[in-house]
Amino acid sequence: MGDFDFAEFLSSVSDAVWAPMAYVVLGLGIAYSVATKGIQFRRIPDMLRQLKETQDGEGGLSSFQALVLALASRVGVGSIAGVATAVSAGGPGALVWMAVTGLVGCTVGYAEATLSQAFKRQVLDEDRKKANEDIGGMPYYIKYGLKLPKVGAIVAVLGVIGYGFVFPGLQVNTIAASAEKAFSLPSWAPAILVTVLIGLVIIGGTTRVVKVTQGLVPVLAIGYLLLALAVIAINVDKVPEAVVLIFQSAVGIHPVLGGIAGAAVAWGVRRAVFASSNGLGEATFAAAAARTSHPGKQGLVQTFSIYIDVLLICMATGLMMVVSGKYNVSDGSGGFLVNNIPGVPVGANWVQEAIDTMLPGWGAGFVAVAVLLFGFTCLLAYFYVANSNLLYLLDGRTGNGWKNVLKIGTLAIVFVGSIVNAKLMWAAGDIGLGLIAWVNLICLVFLFPLVRKIYLDYERQRKLGLDPTFDPKALGIEGADFWEHQNEKTAAAAAAK
Repeated sequence: MGDFDFAEFLSSVSDAVWAPMAYVVLGLGIAYSVATKGIQFRRIPDMLRQLKETQDGEGGLSSFQALVLALASRVGVGSIAGVATAVSAGGPGALVWMAVTGLVGCTVGYAEATLSQAFKRQVLDEDRKKANEDIGGMPYYIKYGLKLPKVGAIVAVLGVIGYGFVFPGLQVNTIAASAEKAFSLPSWAPAILVTVLIGLVIIGGTTRVVKVTQGLVPVLAIGYLLLALAVIAINVDKVPEAVVLIFQSAVGIHPVLGGIAGAAVAWGVRRAVFASSNGLGEATFAAAAARTSHPGKQGLVQTFSIYIDVLLICMATGLMMVVSGKYNVSDGSGGFLVNNIPGVPVGANWVQEAIDTMLPGWGAGFVAVAVLLFGFTCLLAYFYVANSNLLYLLDGRTGNGWKNVLKIGTLAIVFVGSIVNAKLMWAAGDIGLGLIAWVNLICLVFLFPLVRKIYLDYERQRKLGLDPTFDPKALGIEGADFWEHQNEKTAAAAAAK
């Protein structure tokens, strides 16, 4: 069987893994939204307040740093090329269902982050120059929350392999494709550039990773949003017509696109989940690193990060394409219901075409640079996730040799990812990520009562006008050793006074 046939086989497996998952995330999001009485809407002021809060303590990040690190993995190729895919398969109406999924499904992100905080640990990480580092995420709440250490270990192994040796290749593949279109560069040229840049950062350990992402991500996100808004402003006279088209397509009453309303729902939900990594466990590691006084606080911050990605970045991308008319809609049979840009392949190229309506000839270059920078920060987030999973497997043991293997492997796949079969790489990556996500979602179902218990504790304290603090013993929660030790230190310090 040749590579092409094998790639087709992997793609079909990937579809089987992913097709039902988006609806599971949406259903779980609805359940969590009901259980928390719509916390994603009620507690928006708390989200903004928490971003300004800093907690003392060596080894932890601020809530803002954790937010930026989570956004580094969320805001990437999926927020650009993924939106184009949704519009192509489901029409402009897919944007509405992306937004709905983001609003409802973000409570899954709240649950992930809350659990990551509750069951995190503090470990010795040589990359931080003998400093203790707050570490947590999927494997930790599976081990300590569900009492399933073997399942946690399996997830951690998949996380090291996936985020260290497979998924980075997907980002670089897209970077190379954009650079080739924009600047006619051979695929190995951007591969060398990105490999060198990534190497300079990850050799400095997680401290340097956090510092670089903290500086780059806000600038990139704001810059991209401003560019999208400028394109929309240039086409402002078409905005009312575009909005009507989007909503008519979403509910199936558009004369041309009404027949694919089902596809609009399917692809809107699927791409919202994929672009935001909501429910996939990817952002749980950044959430655990934040130093805060209650797990529910960081749950709210991570909910806000999904708003930024889906409701701002993805919606700006979609509206930019629709108002400029730079999109096609497939009929599902090899033809087109709408064919505004004949011959232009779906993906980042559509964003390039949209930007060209404002600055003719500049679109390809702008998008290539944006994909490079977004992809670069995403690669840094991937390394952080892989390293966190490795620390779980080391379980406090010294592991410089394994960490060097991880760094070398990451650099290798970053280079190789730009020159291998793109379809094969994406299919393999999708399957790996999908398997991790399914385990995470099943665990989130079983951890539902625990999330609700922590949520109710947060709400009780807020209603009393208190700044919520977490006491796992008082709530009957076992396995939250980090918090028990912190509370003991606080009590001892208070007694000494």
